[in-house]
Amino acid sequence: MSIADAAEVPNRRAITVCIMLATVMSALDTTIANVALPHIQGSVSASADQITWVLTSYIVAAAIVTPLTGWLTERLGRKRLFLIAVGGFTVASMLCGIASSLPEIVVFRMLQGVFGAPLIPLAQAQLLDINPPERHGQAMSIFGAGTLLGPILGPTLGGWLTDNFSWRWCFFINLPLGIIALVGIWIFISGERPARRKRFDFMGYAMLALFVAAFQMMLDRGSTQDWFSSAEIWMWAVLAAIALWIFVVQMLTAKNPFVDAALMRDRNFVTATLFGFFIGILLFSTMALLPPMLQGLLGYPVMTSGLVMMPRGLGSLVATLAVGRLVGRVDNRLILFAGLALSAGALWQMMHFDLSMGGRPVMLSGFVQGLGTGLMFVPLSVLAFATLAPHLRPEASAMYTLVRNLGSSVGIALMQALATANAQTMHSSLAAHIVPSDPVVQADLGASLTSLSGLAALEAEISRQSMMIAYIDDYTLMFIITLLCMPLLLLLKTPRKGQGEPIHVAVE
Repeated sequence: MSIADAAEVPNRRAITVCIMLATVMSALDTTIANVALPHIQGSVSASADQITWVLTSYIVAAAIVTPLTGWLTERLGRKRLFLIAVGGFTVASMLCGIASSLPEIVVFRMLQGVFGAPLIPLAQAQLLDINPPERHGQAMSIFGAGTLLGPILGPTLGGWLTDNFSWRWCFFINLPLGIIALVGIWIFISGERPARRKRFDFMGYAMLALFVAAFQMMLDRGSTQDWFSSAEIWMWAVLAAIALWIFVVQMLTAKNPFVDAALMRDRNFVTATLFGFFIGILLFSTMALLPPMLQGLLGYPVMTSGLVMMPRGLGSLVATLAVGRLVGRVDNRLILFAGLALSAGALWQMMHFDLSMGGRPVMLSGFVQGLGTGLMFVPLSVLAFATLAPHLRPEASAMYTLVRNLGSSVGIALMQALATANAQTMHSSLAAHIVPSDPVVQADLGASLTSLSGLAALEAEISRQSMMIAYIDDYTLMFIITLLCMPLLLLLKTPRKGQGEPIHVAVE
């Protein structure tokens, strides 16, 4: 598709609506089931350790299939792959909703991951192709709104559906969205297939899939297996390292590697992908830490904590819709710097959280961080693909999405592990400095420390204080990571006019 063709695409708005419905549907399912896990656990009679497979099965399956998006697009054509992915995801969602046992829901969640994996890379590539270069900023702002709001609003929507209906509606809600998206894609998207094909690199894909699966299993199982004190975690880590090494060697030496070496030679794409890894850490780690902090330490109900976190989504929406007008007029690196600065400011606020605060600091810092994330997402996506040839977009979008998702997995696992370890350390430190006979301590607790109830109250208060300090330590680390990302801006370059122009593709 040429630039002129992109400018004359019929039904551009209808296509955008359809593929964004598919994007929101996929993005929602990364977090919407999280708050329903206790209800699912009781319904299928699963243990606390077993129920985590409801989340893990989806994440691992999606991570393994995501890199296949580019190759599948070349073999099936984008429209056909879109239809298979949306249709399969919708049916898998229905099956999850009617599942009656843990094995059933784990298998159906795995199917959701398999069919849902191509949706976000396909949507991103499709939006870039149906819009001329001067509209890429606006296209990515719409795309960013869907991919950011899905995970942010997922817990709130999931909590409301679970409280008012049933956990099954966390999956049934995908049915109307999927059906509308499926019909729209069938009607409005033309059947196009790239003329260029390459042989499938089975070794390269197998090693990449093995690395992703082993790495994800290491992160998911680490918190329950005491990390590297466990032989199982060492097994996953060694397996991931060996698979990654073989994959890199294969990519550099094979005649037709699974990941085109041209992607690795594009400085903008590599830098933006690395940047996206850290954005995944910052965005999803914060979202994983806030609910247990609000509910466990501040005593907020599920719905209240969801509402307190809502300004984060509003900030992201405002920023992603506004930044589309800035891209192309303002240097993208300046917009990225502004986003990093806002995120750093929000994390600075979060470093000063305390147990006596109300909801206002959480809402304000969330809104500011949402603005920052929204400002970063759009220009980063534009810069990542600005200097790439269009035939590389499906493969590049898949790798970009995969790396960002790995960043979110690393961030969540790292921050939760640090929070647990730091809380234990601080508990020991605080307990060592408490003098039970101190009248100030007794006055603060409102109970005598010579009674069992007083000692229990003291233990509970020490645990609360140490956990809050651990959360603040996590926010401090994320603040430092944000500052360390700023030098990456120097590696990004504004593309010269004519770079990354679309080339013609064959029509089926």
